[in-house]
Order: sequence, then C-alpha cells, then structure tokens
Amino acid sequence: MRLKTKLVLSATGLTCAIVLVLSSLFLGELLRQRIEQTWSANDVLTHQVLLMTRQAVETGLRTNPPANRSGEALHVAVTDALRIHQPLADVMNAIVRYSPTVQDVSVTDAHGLILVSTDPDTLNQQAGYRMSLEGVRDGSIAFQLGQVFGRPRVLDSAQSLERNGAPFLVVHVGVRSTFLRNAYEPWLRAALIFALLAALAAMVVAGLLANVALLPIEQISRQLEHLTLRVGEGPQLQLEAGGAGSDAVVRVSKTIDRLGEQMRSTEEGYTALQANLNQMLDTLRDGVLLITADHRAVMVSDAVAYFLNKPEGELVGRRLEEIFDSKTALGGAVLQAFASGHQVSAESVVLEDGRKVQLSLDRIDDGLGGDGNMGTLLTLRDTESALQLEQELEVGRRLAAIGRLTAGVGHEVKNPINAMVVHLELLRSKLMSGGAEAFGGAQRHVDILAGEMQRLDRVVQTLADFSRPMELKLREQDLRHVVGAVMELTAAEMQENGVRVIVEAPQEPLMVRVDAEQMRQALLNLILNGMQAMPGGGVMRVTMHRDHQFAVVEVEDEGEGIPAELLPRIFELYFTTKPKGSGIGLAMTYRILQMHGGAMGVRSNIDRMAADHGTTFTLRLPIAAGASEMRGKGVVVGAGRKGIGEHV
Repeated sequence: MRLKTKLVLSATGLTCAIVLVLSSLFLGELLRQRIEQTWSANDVLTHQVLLMTRQAVETGLRTNPPANRSGEALHVAVTDALRIHQPLADVMNAIVRYSPTVQDVSVTDAHGLILVSTDPDTLNQQAGYRMSLEGVRDGSIAFQLGQVFGRPRVLDSAQSLERNGAPFLVVHVGVRSTFLRNAYEPWLRAALIFALLAALAAMVVAGLLANVALLPIEQISRQLEHLTLRVGEGPQLQLEAGGAGSDAVVRVSKTIDRLGEQMRSTEEGYTALQANLNQMLDTLRDGVLLITADHRAVMVSDAVAYFLNKPEGELVGRRLEEIFDSKTALGGAVLQAFASGHQVSAESVVLEDGRKVQLSLDRIDDGLGGDGNMGTLLTLRDTESALQLEQELEVGRRLAAIGRLTAGVGHEVKNPINAMVVHLELLRSKLMSGGAEAFGGAQRHVDILAGEMQRLDRVVQTLADFSRPMELKLREQDLRHVVGAVMELTAAEMQENGVRVIVEAPQEPLMVRVDAEQMRQALLNLILNGMQAMPGGGVMRVTMHRDHQFAVVEVEDEGEGIPAELLPRIFELYFTTKPKGSGIGLAMTYRILQMHGGAMGVRSNIDRMAADHGTTFTLRLPIAAGASEMRGKGVVVGAGRKGIGEHV
C-alpha cells in the first residue's frame, strides 16, 4: 500500500473515531437531559398527589374523627378519609390516564402498606421494592441505558407526608421503563442517524482534505529533486526515484535524506576550514577583523584583544560602533576610514599609551563588477611588535652564526693546545735541570704561558658546550612550580644581599611543555642578574600571568638599568658589562627560550628618579595544548632581610 494512501486512511480513521466519540457523548448527554425532564415532570405530579392527600386527610379527620387516640384508630380514620375523598381519586386516575410514562399512583403508610391506589388489586398489600427514578437520574450513562433499555421494570418517584418529624404517608408514582423506552426511541433513533451521517460526512471531508493537503508534496518532491540534481547526484537520484514508483512521499523522504547527507558533509568541510582558519588567526600577531556590509564583526583574531583590551569572544557579532570608541585615537581612525569608503593601506595611528599602530582596510566586492560590497577586512599591526620580532630574528641569526662559527673551534684549537702543553712540559723539565739563573729567568714566563693556555682552554670548552645541540626532556609543567623552585634555591642568597622578592602568580595552573631543569637554569640566570644589579639591596618582582596562548614571566629589578645603546647587544655571547662577568648567562637563557618555542624581551630605564627605573626581562612560553583558561592573581612570596614570607 502506498504511503500516501496510508496517510489518507489514517487521517480518515482518526476523524471518524473522533466524530464517533463526540457523537456518543452527545447522545449520552441527550439521554441524561430527557431523564432529567422525566424526573422533573413526575416530581411535579408526585407533589400534586401529596397535596391532595393532605387535603383528604384533613377533610376526613374533621368529618369523621378517630374513635379514640390510639394509633390503630387514627390509621383506620386516615384510610377511610383517603378512600372516600373523590378529588384524590380523580387526580390519581387522571395522572395514569394522561401521563405517557406513569403506570400507577399509590399512597402507602409509613410501613409500606398500600392504602389507596389506581390499581384496586394492590389495596391493603405491602408495596414491593422499586428503583428510585432520582437514582437513575444521578447515575452514569451506562447505568441509565441499562435501566431504561434493559429488563422492563417500574421506577419510583416518591414524596412523604410527615407527622411529628417522621414519615406518616408516602405518595408513590410508578414510571414504567418500557414507557420511557417507547418515549425515548424516536428522538434517540433520529439522533443516532444524525451522528452516523455526521461521521460519514466527516470521513469523506477528511479524506478529501488529506488528498488536497498532500498534493503540494509532489511539487516539493520535484523541487527537491531539481535541487539535488544541481549539487551533482542527478543520475543516481533519477534511478532511485524511478524505483520508488509514483509515491511522492517516499521520493520526498529519500531526497531529504540525501540532502541531509550532503549538508552534513559540507558542514564537516566548513568546520574543518573554520578550525584551520581560527588556528591561523590565533598565531597571527596582527589584529584581523572581518566586517560585513552591515558593519558587524563575523571573524576576530585573538590579537585584537591586544589593541582593544577586550576579549575577542565578546566582539563577534557586535557592530563596528560597539567595538571601536570614537573618542579613542584608534576608534576614531577606524570609524573615519570606514566612513570614507576608500581603501586604506598602512595608515599610522599613535595610541594613547604611545604605541604606533598601522591600520589597513581592504574592501571585498561581490565579484559582479558593480559596486556591491560584501565586507571589509580590517588589519591592525603593532609596529613596535614587528620591530621586536625583527630584533628577535636578528639575534637568532646572530646566535646561529656564532654556533656555526664556534662548532669547529674546539676541534681546531684543542689539538695545537695539547701539543703546546706537551712541549711546555719538556721545556720545564729541561729548565729545571739547568742552573738557577736560567730557571729563574724562564720559569716565570713559562708559568704565565701555561696559565694563559689554560684560560684559552676554558674559553674553547665553553664555546664547545654552548654550540653543542641541546637535548630537551619536554614534560607538561606548572610554570608556578618551576618559578617556586628557583625562588627556594635563591632565597638564602637573596636574604644575604638584602633583596626582597615578590612573586605574583595566578590561582590557576600555568601549564607549559618544557624541560624543567633547563627552564630553572634560564630563570636562575635572570634572578641572579637582577640581584647583582642591586648591590645595595632592593625589591625584585617576579610576575606570572597568561596572555592569550602564552604564559608570561616578568623579572623586574630596581637596579641601575642598561643604557639604550647596549640593549641590542646584551644577548650576544661573551658580551657583558660586569667586571667579572662571563657574558654567557643571558645568551644561554635566550637560547633555552628559543629551543622551547618561546621569546624573550627586555626593557630598561637608567633614570634613578623615574618610577619604573631598573630592568625588566619578559619570558613568553606557549601554553600547553588543552590547558584551560587561567585568570586571577594568587600567592605572593617575599624574601627580604628578615626572611621569607608568603602572602595571599
């Protein structure tokens, strides 16, 4: 059976069931109303007989009072009064004659003995049990149907005449169920026929409506097939559609399934493309924003937060006016550039903090040759960061050149040195065998030459060690623990030199993938340099925080500072400004950072009157993959003249 036929039959059957249920409820309510009307009419008749009974008793007792005050005499007098009172008999007979549902009318005493009745054969007999018509009225639909259309019976409508608060006489109006059924059958049959016709009409209308409602499915099926043909599955779709017969619903279902698979595969491709694009944007130092034609940001790189001091997640979907404040230098320049509607290439803007930013706008047209604008690519570049990157690359190139230069020094120089050492030993032995004067004149020069050669040997060994490939044992480490280990190692020496160290760290872990031993050595070089820069004591600050995808460590001292002309050379091997310095520590630290994929920067101020005098070294290490967001500030550790303390 076709799916369309099943749907039509289901809709028709459901409609028929609903109509039948409503019709049953309608018929049941009609039956209840008719029984209610019957009870009301018979209750009126019962009250009428009760009134005539009261009059008969009152009239009879006045005319023929009881012989004595006994109950038996009263019962006889009341019975005689009821039987001789003709108006009562006339009313009772009229009710039986003219009411279509009443079978008999009787009056009984409190014990059920029939005193008067329209049926003479029942006089002075005990009245039998009859179902109350009021109980039938208050019963359920099924109960009412059973009482009216079931086994023939007499239903009773009764009212009592009380004496001294207790029933004295009871009036009974007997309603025959057969009479009720005969009275109800005509309208009930008409109502049932009407309900069946309504159900039939509803089924026909439901079937027609279902067919009409399903007619657009054929058109939808053709449109979906045409859409699928355009995305490249035409022949296969036509074969499957032909095999499905003429059932449009089946064809629509299969076509939708196929389109769903195509959309899922396309979505997976776009998701992978978006992930690659986001990864590329995250590694850029330039701030990149893609702005739509209605001036809303749909793509924002992480570096934008560096220029705006706003998280990039809060910028996506915002309007241009919400992202850039016209009162700021950068915001005013960007909004003005957008308002001009022209291309902007590397326009320089000086920010409030002195940074120089290059602003570029690239319009993206719709490719139709008109004036249609699909969006704008906004690029923000920090020129100082670019210069810093160039300097880092230059220093890296210098270190690489030094490594290449020094790689063969050990091998080329140590052999002649070994030969010279051997000959010096021979010369010393010969001089020792000579006279005292020869020994005294040559021995001093020999000792000096030996000492210089030993110093040269140490230099060559240092060069060889520095140029030797570094083997890193990378593990995920909490940078706070690495810094804490260095602080514990230098605490005693800091205290002896009067240096108080303050460490500021986030509450959450800063997970980096590093060689912990090498990183401790790099940090130790910076800490000791800072301590040596403050011979009179002072405060050193070690600050850790997260900057997007990098963990940052800043070591700040209050020393004399480094002149600006010397800053570009401090990472060169053997360059030092200290009388007893080796010039290896900072170069080694820089190399360790490069081996870990990090970066190292420095800023210094030699003005003792300035608030930021001293030197600050900044280390940047990539956050380990999968590390959670880190925020907040945590433990502060201080080491001073009085010891080491921790403050939260």
